[in-house]
Amino acid sequence: MSPNGSSAPPANALFQEDSRLKDRLNQVAEKISRPDFLAGQGLGNEIGFWIFDYPPEHELQVREYLSFLPALMARQHPDITVAQVNLLAVLHDYLEARGFLDKAIHMQQTKGDDALLKALRGPLHMDKFAPYLIRHSLSHDPDMVLLTGVGSVWPMMRAHNLLNALHGPLGHKPLVLFYPGSYDGQTMTLFDQIASNNYYRAFALVP
Repeated sequence: MSPNGSSAPPANALFQEDSRLKDRLNQVAEKISRPDFLAGQGLGNEIGFWIFDYPPEHELQVREYLSFLPALMARQHPDITVAQVNLLAVLHDYLEARGFLDKAIHMQQTKGDDALLKALRGPLHMDKFAPYLIRHSLSHDPDMVLLTGVGSVWPMMRAHNLLNALHGPLGHKPLVLFYPGSYDGQTMTLFDQIASNNYYRAFALVP
C-alpha cells in the first residue's frame, strides 16, 4: 500500500530488471559475433534466422540493452557491420514515402482501427513492404540484421509473414528477431497471448 492507502505500484516498478533475461541478453553479443552465426548457419539448417524471445512485460529492459548493443559491437568487433532495424520506424517512413501516413492517421481517428487495418492490407502486403525494408535499411549490405519493434507494429504487420518474405532476399545473411512473447521452435506467441501460424525456420538465439 502507498502512504495514501492506495495499492498503486511505485514509479520505479514500471522498469524492473529480470535477472534471467539480463543473463540471456548478456550472451547476445558473443553469440552474434561467432563465425558460425556470421556464416548464416543454423542448427543443421542453411537459413540463419534466429529469434530472441522475452517476456513482454520486460520490453523496456530489452530496449535499454538494444540501445547500447550497436556501440558494444562496434567497439568489440569493428570488422562486423550490424543493421539494427526498428520496424515501427521503417513502417512510418514507408507510409510517408507512399503518401499514406497522414491519410492513415486521419482514418484511424475518424473510422477506427478496423477500417484502417482493412485499408492498409494492400499497401502493407509483404510483397511490397519487404523489398522496401531491404532497400531502405539494408542497402549497405550489413553482415547481420537485428529486427526490433515487432510488438509496436502489430496488428498491422505479423512477424511470421515478414520472416517468410525475407528468407529468399536475405539468403544466408543472419537475422535476429527480438520478439516480445514466446517461441517454442514451432509457434510464435506474441505478448504470450496471440498465437501465430506455425513457424519452423528459425532457432532460439539464447534459449
